[in-house]
Amino acid sequence: MRENIPAFEPLNPEPLNLFDGVPDKETAQKVYDNLDFQRAVQAYLNSIQIASMYEMRKGIIEFGPANTTALLFETLMDSKALWLTPNTTSVYMTSWLEMKDEPMVIETPPNVLGIIDDHWFNYVADFGNAGPDKGKGGKFLILPPGYKGEVPEGYYVARTNTYGNLVIWRGFQENGDPAPAVKTTKKLFRIYPLSQKDNPPKMNFINVSGVFNNTIQRTDYGIFEEINEVVQPEPSAGQNPEILGLLASIGIKKGQPFESDARMKKIMEEAADVGAATVRTLAVRPRDDMFYFYPGQSVWSTPFPGGSHEFLDNGYIVLDARSYFHFYATGITPAMTAKMVGKGSQYAVAYIDSKGNPLDGSKTYKVHLPPKVPAKDFWSFTLYDNQTRAMLQTDQQLPGLDNNKKGLQQNADGSFDIYFGPKAPKGKENNWIQTVPGKGWNMLFHLYGPLQPWFDKTWRPGEIELVE
Repeated sequence: MRENIPAFEPLNPEPLNLFDGVPDKETAQKVYDNLDFQRAVQAYLNSIQIASMYEMRKGIIEFGPANTTALLFETLMDSKALWLTPNTTSVYMTSWLEMKDEPMVIETPPNVLGIIDDHWFNYVADFGNAGPDKGKGGKFLILPPGYKGEVPEGYYVARTNTYGNLVIWRGFQENGDPAPAVKTTKKLFRIYPLSQKDNPPKMNFINVSGVFNNTIQRTDYGIFEEINEVVQPEPSAGQNPEILGLLASIGIKKGQPFESDARMKKIMEEAADVGAATVRTLAVRPRDDMFYFYPGQSVWSTPFPGGSHEFLDNGYIVLDARSYFHFYATGITPAMTAKMVGKGSQYAVAYIDSKGNPLDGSKTYKVHLPPKVPAKDFWSFTLYDNQTRAMLQTDQQLPGLDNNKKGLQQNADGSFDIYFGPKAPKGKENNWIQTVPGKGWNMLFHLYGPLQPWFDKTWRPGEIELVE
């Protein structure tokens, strides 16, 4: 539930001296320092997604070259992988697609949720259960920027506006076993140039479960350096000119070295600090009712308030939503936002308890799930570190649970009580996720195959209640 916040009281600015509308030199410098600071903060908030994609690429290709390397979390992802808000139940797999001047083919496995996003973090295509192959798998042909050549038949075709592209997909466990999904991917998944379709190169599949892997963008001045690393190689035509204009105003310009002088670097360091505090506030305590599933009654929120993967609402971009989402999560697809009863997934975020207090790793909390949880496939909770937004590192290998967990206790009326704390309440060990004393945390409640009661809100999760 949101709190009442006192009205903003502006600080008295330093005097600005203008003679009949003409600023003196000192005033002009103050104005430009302030303008540079404002633009740096806005560049930060509006370009987090670009830095995030840079780190995704870096985290993938450190294990091997683009196009021929695929990372598979064969025994699921755990907290050694620093990824933005993954879950502990899906079988994550990923590869980096690097285009040149010819189309690239991606052969995809069946029964996955797959996404292709470009280097600017714009949606390109779905494959798998939410894609045109309808979960059967198939051959996708990705056309590079500006491609005007022939497009052969027999492929699902999509066009990207960048040379670099994230390819990420989630398989599903069978009776608690991820091995079948991994086996199918190894058998079928391929990336290759169209010209090599008769003799495609072999893929190198690397098991990264339990291996340190970092794909999370920085939150300090370094975020601007990450953004520059995407601006330089990619066509400007694929990005919003206004965002590129913001970046250019602080020295990030395609074809030019990014070199801040001492004055500008100090301004940008301060802007990064303000940007980081701002985006954390947007995620933890959204101020608009549109972000809340149950406004005025609940802390559960969503970074997709307008129901659009482009963050559109009545024709305008919800800027706070775009910043919130890309600070918190990875991967963009319409399937995340579309109302698809019994398909796809839905997510609810919580950073604070029912009283509006931060979740404290030294305390114990409970969430009550009423009977008939509206998930055709399964539901789950996953806990995350507030600083990294990656999985919380605890004594538990997987900081989460789902309704397929062996021994999960169900109440007599069909409801569930899930506990979160440093130690399991007696007799509730199978319904408990561990937290760390002295450390804050947040969580996602996931519904896979969400059913109508979730969308019409006739069913809703309980609040995060403090037990002790």
